[in-house]
Amino acid sequence: MINVKTYNNISDKGLSRLPKDAYNISADHNNPDAIILRSAKLHDMEIPASLKAVGRAGAGTNNVPVDRMSENGVVVFNAPGANANAVKELVIVGMLLACRNIVHAWQYAANVTGTAEEQSKAVEDGKKKYVGFELPGRTLGVIGLGAIGVQVANAAVALGMRVVGFDPTITIKSAWKLSSEVKEMSSVDELVQQADFVTFHVPLIEATKNLLNAERIASMKDGSVILNFARDGIVDDDAVLAAINSGKIRAYVSDFPAEKLKGNDRVITLPHLGASTAEAEENCAIMVADQIKDFMENGNIKNSVNFPDIKLPRVGNIRLAIANKNMPGMVSKISQVLGEAGANILHMANESKNGLAYTLIDLESTIADVVLDQIVKIDGVLNARLI
Repeated sequence: MINVKTYNNISDKGLSRLPKDAYNISADHNNPDAIILRSAKLHDMEIPASLKAVGRAGAGTNNVPVDRMSENGVVVFNAPGANANAVKELVIVGMLLACRNIVHAWQYAANVTGTAEEQSKAVEDGKKKYVGFELPGRTLGVIGLGAIGVQVANAAVALGMRVVGFDPTITIKSAWKLSSEVKEMSSVDELVQQADFVTFHVPLIEATKNLLNAERIASMKDGSVILNFARDGIVDDDAVLAAINSGKIRAYVSDFPAEKLKGNDRVITLPHLGASTAEAEENCAIMVADQIKDFMENGNIKNSVNFPDIKLPRVGNIRLAIANKNMPGMVSKISQVLGEAGANILHMANESKNGLAYTLIDLESTIADVVLDQIVKIDGVLNARLI
């Protein structure tokens, strides 16, 4: 029985992908084989020796101690693209909220008082204060053209906007899906100089921290709108507030509320609603459950943030799965141990990613525990298991 520990409320449609006769799913496991979570923070957790995989039902993994997991050979999965439509819709909403002054107009209308005639006059007088502008013909700059960024860019094109994008690591898969009308920019600096709206769809890493800073804001068009539905920390909030107060920036729409952002008429904050739809939660749970299942039962890896993708068709009934550091001679050392034990290799695959690697080996027959222990003791092997 495979023990799966859950944090948060994980969609039943996702958990149902794990057969009850093979998986014991509970929030109370102390020694789980796998963890599935959404926003729970695992940074303070002690990693149990039993843990082999963590599945984040969402795109970002900032709440998971990925480095520590890697040191223990634990594969961390995410669900890229499963919430793309939900985030895309919210970005479009954010642009409309900003350019049509929806929030301020709604607040004004909600506070109109008096007789019917007085209210009617107040409404007519008030609407003059909230004249906005339309999206067609305006330029949207999309930084990050992954699953979400591509959908945002294509939707903006469909709305009649001019779209420019920047992503030096765009995948072939994303490029195929991207509208041919999206114009490639050579840098973030070139993009922000041309855009009326700028939206971010990149992970928060050292290279993207404060990606939009005071210097880049100064080069933007007057009256631009900034949207952050990616991660807190990608936009320098202090720099944006200073630009709003000076009149440089028209509005800032962020999915990450902060105390400093409160009380500014030109700032719209939402309580991290990006992926908060029933459909997105179901899609994320289904994707990550399927990935966990294939990994636990076959050792295959897809959409891991720390280990390489690897898929090996099963040959025979015994499979050896090994997480190891990406070191010279590793495969030969493993093969030597198996050869000395008289184990015949039927099929094999090894893939690497940065400093880590994963090896799958199909064997003609099973091996003794002592042989598995010998493999685990090889310098650089993080863990190994028989499937």
